[in-house]
Amino acid sequence: MNITMTEALGYSVLGFSIVFLMLVILMGIITIMGKIMAKKEAPVKAAPAPAAPAAPAAPKEKAPGSAGSIDLHGVDPRKAAMIMAIVADELGKPINELRFISIREIEA
Repeated sequence: MNITMTEALGYSVLGFSIVFLMLVILMGIITIMGKIMAKKEAPVKAAPAPAAPAAPAAPKEKAPGSAGSIDLHGVDPRKAAMIMAIVADELGKPINELRFISIREIEA
């Protein structure tokens, strides 16, 4: 079966048209679903705030272990900060609730 250049061009245009049509349909479906989800997640309006101003909140105390110094042995401060952030993320704790005493680079 021999296909002429004109037929090949026609098939190519038809293929591209189908792909772009499906992309437009998919974009429409995603847009509609996004609007539906936005309506479901819309916050319920709360009652109006009382007219009297609230008393200022007492300042929070520092978390235990948030103060103090850290000894860096062969580690620059930027790397130490990254290490502390990674450890806090892995533990699932805020960094101010952890206490780092020293960070030392161990060469293998």
